[in-house]
Amino acid sequence: MIAAASLGPTLEDFGHDPVWVVVVKAVLIFVVLVLLTLFNIWFERRVVGRMQHRIGPNVNGPFGLLQSLADGAKLMFKEDLIPKAADKVVFLLAPVIVVVPAFVTWAVIPFGPEVNFFGHTTPLQLTDMPVAVIFVLAIASIGIYGIVLGGWSSGSTYSLLGGLRSSAQMISYEVSMSLALVSVFLYAGTMSTSEIVNAQAGGTIDLFGLEIGMPGWFGLLLLPSFVIYVISMVGETNRAPFDLPEAEGELVGGFHTEYSGIKFAFFFLAEYINMATVSALATTLFLGGWRAPFPFSMIDGANEGYWPVLWFFSKVLLLIFMFVWLRGTLPRLRYDQFMTFGWKILIPVSLVWMMAVAVIRLARNEGSANVWYLVVAAALVIGLAALLFFAADGDARDKHDEQQRKAEREAARDQSDPFSGGFPVPPMPAGGAVRGAAAPLEFSQGRTTVTGSAGEEK
Repeated sequence: MIAAASLGPTLEDFGHDPVWVVVVKAVLIFVVLVLLTLFNIWFERRVVGRMQHRIGPNVNGPFGLLQSLADGAKLMFKEDLIPKAADKVVFLLAPVIVVVPAFVTWAVIPFGPEVNFFGHTTPLQLTDMPVAVIFVLAIASIGIYGIVLGGWSSGSTYSLLGGLRSSAQMISYEVSMSLALVSVFLYAGTMSTSEIVNAQAGGTIDLFGLEIGMPGWFGLLLLPSFVIYVISMVGETNRAPFDLPEAEGELVGGFHTEYSGIKFAFFFLAEYINMATVSALATTLFLGGWRAPFPFSMIDGANEGYWPVLWFFSKVLLLIFMFVWLRGTLPRLRYDQFMTFGWKILIPVSLVWMMAVAVIRLARNEGSANVWYLVVAAALVIGLAALLFFAADGDARDKHDEQQRKAEREAARDQSDPFSGGFPVPPMPAGGAVRGAAAPLEFSQGRTTVTGSAGEEK
């Protein structure tokens, strides 16, 4: 027998807090995000250091925890440079446009159920709305304007190219990310973040007298959507192996090449907050949100009080560790391969899976569907993804082979045709240079020498 789990706050529980509670919540979210960013920078450097058999930061503070704070202070007091060709107003405004949406998106992220907050009962969430996830996507897309404007206003070709590549990449992978989230909306029947967490409450099953928790996480029920979202969120945040706009071998530093000091720190801050934002959104929509994972879900009171905050940030940090693991493991992709993967594989698979979930949702409303329909649909979509992947890989291989054969034909033609390079060049006589011909020039350490036919230096 399956028993339903206790539900958390709903939309009706929001909008009743006094002003001081809202202000305290907003300040706490800001402080938590700043501290989380400092920790994530230290965490990434330590993990990558271990992967590369290095120590990582271990000097400033215990275990090197104050290294990120020292780096931030250095950037704050570093000389602030503005290029002469830059549009000064837009150049100064672009970092603000990037960093502000990174904080605002956390307004609808649920951290836990209703708690006693300084004598007032309130949900551990700043606010909620019927279209909360759409709000997150809309606010996050504003950051793209800051990246484009930052690259354009710098007055540098490298920065402009980095801004254009970054905007194209983020827009492309926002499409696949949004399509992956549509399946969650269809299955949950709501776009509210708090109610999506409630839809993943699951329940308990009585097995031989032992109650076992049964999670209803959408990461398991909607596995293709979860996989597509995880891939898309790495591309959306410009993280390795998808950090192509900041490929230092091609574009120096990407859209922020000309930035320094605190303005560069704003871009850096926005990147790490966005990394935490997409991880928090994945936790909320696919991993049960603030609900305790198995086997902690079997403990009475695990989903009550302030304990859910621990479960929420544990899941977020696990996803952030995945970001760091990818950075320390995989090499950077080619830009055309990356864009082809997004438009020709992720987006078609997302569309097919979304239609399958819509059909299953309709059948479930009519009482003729169960979880096995989702399993069959997931198998079909995974098969389609594999087919598209191998088809794209085969096309790329055929194109590479054709280019190689073309290069071989051109090389053979150049060897047999003396006129293939333009004007014919007569071969040199067997004895060396012709008397009276122009002597070749040799450049050596800033000194030009003329070598004659006898080899003497003139």
